[in-house]
Amino acid sequence: MTDDPRSPNYLEAFTPVVILIFLLAFNVYVFKGDATQGPNQIALLFGAVIAAAIGVYQGFSWKVIQEGMIKSIKSALGAVLILLVIGALSGTWMISGVVPTMIYYGLDILNPSIFLVATCLICAIVAVATGSSWSTIGTVGLALLGIGSVMGISEGMIAGAIISGAYFGDKMSPLSDTTNLAPAMAGTDLFTHIRYMMYTTIPTLIITLIIFLFLGLSLDSKTDLAGIESMQATLSQTFVISAWLFLVPAVVIGLIVMKMDALPALFFGTVAGGIAAVIAQPNIVNQLSGITDDYFMSSYVTFFNTIAGASNIETGNAAVNDLLSTGGMSGMLNTIWLVICSMCFGGAMEVTGMLKKITSSFMSKVESAGSLIAKTAGTCIFFNATTSDQYLAIVVPGRMFSKEFKDRGLSPENLSRTLEDSGTVTSPLIPWNTCGAYHAGVLGVATGSYWMFCFFNLISPVMTMLYGFLNIRLRRYSKEEMEAIKKGETKAI
Repeated sequence: MTDDPRSPNYLEAFTPVVILIFLLAFNVYVFKGDATQGPNQIALLFGAVIAAAIGVYQGFSWKVIQEGMIKSIKSALGAVLILLVIGALSGTWMISGVVPTMIYYGLDILNPSIFLVATCLICAIVAVATGSSWSTIGTVGLALLGIGSVMGISEGMIAGAIISGAYFGDKMSPLSDTTNLAPAMAGTDLFTHIRYMMYTTIPTLIITLIIFLFLGLSLDSKTDLAGIESMQATLSQTFVISAWLFLVPAVVIGLIVMKMDALPALFFGTVAGGIAAVIAQPNIVNQLSGITDDYFMSSYVTFFNTIAGASNIETGNAAVNDLLSTGGMSGMLNTIWLVICSMCFGGAMEVTGMLKKITSSFMSKVESAGSLIAKTAGTCIFFNATTSDQYLAIVVPGRMFSKEFKDRGLSPENLSRTLEDSGTVTSPLIPWNTCGAYHAGVLGVATGSYWMFCFFNLISPVMTMLYGFLNIRLRRYSKEEMEAIKKGETKAI
């Protein structure tokens, strides 16, 4: 330990990353879909320990490294709280009949041939209105997953359609945190950023919908719908199915549209779901509590147990039982464990200067606007994989490349668009990223099962790089603006 720790060299900076990638890949090979149930968390901790050990060798004190880890964990606490509330909400919305009602009516409206397209569009609309991919996936997405599962469609495909639509809406919504963060990092304004994103985002969505349409048409003749009527009958016998229950999600979406923060809005939705359960589903409440002679105590016990832990509703139909089971807050603890371990690794890498050293190597050999955009996109994806946080995947590359974009005469909306097209949308494709862990935990579908069907998320970074190399819609500063920049007149930026 020294008072002036030295910067890491490339070998030191890359060693924790290489070891971590090897461990994560080997875990997937050994544990398959169970890799996120503990093995990946331990791998991330090993990565953090290796990064810390190298940091001590550089001259950093353990106290400084630990503080860096704690700071990193603190930055994810908002996500942790939302995860817990989503777990609670999914429980009360299930026992209240909200999700079963969505599934029941969805089986009437949707059919396999258009289901994936409709799912993508529905999630896109809700996410634009709410500004949150997480809230969309944890509410409407869950119901759509249930509907598609009943139809016999692969859960990976359904999750891919849900996430594709939700991330389109998240990107294009002025209420989204990442949509506000990206232009702030690049130096442009929100609505210029959104308008400029439309050039790459809308074509990407159209391509995505076409792919889902072809997939749906190919599934039509293969899907056995014989059990759908039986499923609806089981749902209607178990729950009171009523369109009035849609008031619960409608109120939550309304609160978010009115710019209430997601956390209190989702908590309100959790309580509203519990009240709806008490009013509309007394049989379910009594079944879960085991109390039949005191409805107040029965309601109290069921409400708290559902929020806290697993709830298993017995319907007499094994498939429906699986569909209606929820984990509550406790069902999110494994995901939270993964988030905390991820942030430990990211914090150790950042405080020791290893991330900065790695990303500095990306700045070399940038010759054209296309290669600059490709380097930026690659850096965003790299940060999603190494720091496990989509915000760092926007903030750090945004700071790194803003001067380079400016020096090349490229206006800041080029940078902000690239940050969103690659930083925001690729986060759910990585199992140990906070977004990937969240979506896998909420939907109950492993990242390895859905990532190849997230066509919007996969195509977006390719589209932004293609625009760069083909010089499509790359706004450049005028000569007057460049002269003003050189003179330091910030109004031109």
